[in-house]
Amino acid sequence: MLKEAVAYYHELLLDPEIAGESIRVLDEGLESAKLIFGGRRLTPYLRPHFVTETDWAQVTKTCEVVWSALQKVKEAAVHDDAMLDELGVTDIERDLVKIDPGYSQVSPTSRLDSFLTEDSYSYVELNGESPAGIAYADSATAIFETMPVMHRFAERYSIRSLEGRPKMLEVLLNCYEEFFGGKPVQKPVIAIVDLKDLPTIKEFELFRDYFQAAGYTSLICSPDELEFTDGKLSSKGVTIDIVYKRLLVNEYLPIMDEFPALVNACRARAVCMVNSFRGKLVHKKAIFAVLTNEKYADLFNETELKAIKAHIPWTRKFRAEKTFNEDVEIDVIKWTRQNSHKLVLKPNDDYGGHGIYIGWNSSSEEWNNAIEFALADGDYLVQERVKTAKEMFPMLFGVLGEWSMIEQLVDLDPLLFNGVVGSAFTRLSSTELANVSSGGGMVPTFIISAKQ
Repeated sequence: MLKEAVAYYHELLLDPEIAGESIRVLDEGLESAKLIFGGRRLTPYLRPHFVTETDWAQVTKTCEVVWSALQKVKEAAVHDDAMLDELGVTDIERDLVKIDPGYSQVSPTSRLDSFLTEDSYSYVELNGESPAGIAYADSATAIFETMPVMHRFAERYSIRSLEGRPKMLEVLLNCYEEFFGGKPVQKPVIAIVDLKDLPTIKEFELFRDYFQAAGYTSLICSPDELEFTDGKLSSKGVTIDIVYKRLLVNEYLPIMDEFPALVNACRARAVCMVNSFRGKLVHKKAIFAVLTNEKYADLFNETELKAIKAHIPWTRKFRAEKTFNEDVEIDVIKWTRQNSHKLVLKPNDDYGGHGIYIGWNSSSEEWNNAIEFALADGDYLVQERVKTAKEMFPMLFGVLGEWSMIEQLVDLDPLLFNGVVGSAFTRLSSTELANVSSGGGMVPTFIISAKQ
C-alpha cells in the first residue's frame, strides 16, 4: 500500500497546475512560518514522509520499550561511577548530573533517530539532551496540510498528522508539577535558554509564540542574560519558573564560570529545567555501547533485551579490549581495521555529523587514519552499519519552482515526551548523513492508511 500511495502522490505532481500551486503554497508557508535554517528552505521537498499505521504502531511500541531500557541505564549511572566511566562522562559533567532535577525522567523530551525499511527498523543515535525540530515539524505539517497535492491525495488515502508543541508544553508543566510538589497557584513563566545568534532562533520564536498563545508568559534568553539573586532566577526583571533548555552542556561548560546563574539556580532547586543536566547520561552515544554489551544484560528485562538485539546496532567504546560480536570474541581495534565495509567510527559526544568516519566510503588509508585519530582522541565509538532507508523525493531547486525526483536517505525521528512517542519528523539527505546542520532537509511525517 505504501508504494502505491507514494506512486500516486508523485503522479499527482505531474499535473503542472497542481505542482505549481503546491510550490507556491509551500514557499509562502515556509516564509510566513519562519521555516528558514541558515537562510535556506528547511523543507525543499514537495512530498512529506508517509508511514503506514501498521508501521507506526511498531515504531511507537519499539521506541517506548527501548526508552524503558535507557531509563534503567540512567538509574545505574546515577549510583555507579563505573557506569559513568563507560558512558564517557567527564569529571565536570559528573558534578552536573548529580544535581537532582526534581523529577524522575532522565530526558523528558528526546528524539530517537532511526531507519525504517520494508524488513527492518534500526536506531542509529539518540538525542536525549536538547532535541531540536519539534516546532519546525509542527509548522511544516500545517503547511503541507494546505497544499493542493495533499488535498487530492487525501481523497484516496486517510491521513493523520502529528503535533509536538502541545506535548512539549504538557511535558514542561508535568515536570514542573513534579518539581513543585503539586499544581502551582499561578501559571509558571517559561524561559527558552540557548546561546545568542543561532540559526535555531526561528524555532525558539515558534515555541515562545505557542506558549504565550496558551496563556504562559514566555521569553527567549541566553545564559549571560540570566541572574540568580534572592533565590530566584530571572532575566531582565522577569522571574523564571521553568527553563526549557536548548543550551547544550558542551556549549555551556566553557562559559559556565562566567555566567553561573543557570547552574546555581539548578543546584538551589530554584528553577525547573527541562531537560536537566542528567540528560547528558543518555545523550552520550556510548549509551548504545551499554545497551548492546552483554556485560550489562542484567539491567534489562527480556522484552527490552529482545528490542535491543533487534533494533540497536552493535556498538562499543573504541579502545584496546576484547569483547564479543555475534558470540565470537574479538579484539576491538584489530577487528575494526578488518571490517571497514560494515563499520562507522563516531565521536561519543558531538552532533551535526562532526567527526564521523564511514568505513564503507573510505579507502584503506583513510580508514587507518580514522582509526589512529579515534584512538588518539580517546572518546570514540565503533558501530555496525544498519540497513538504511532510501526513497525518491520531489526536491525543489533555486527560487524558480524547478524540481526533480532525487533519491534521499530517509531518517525517521520519533519524538518521545516523558518516554511516550508523541510526534515525529523525518530528515532527508543526498549523502550518508541525514542532518539539517550538515546540509540536509526535513519534512513532516504523516501516518496513512487506505480508505475503507
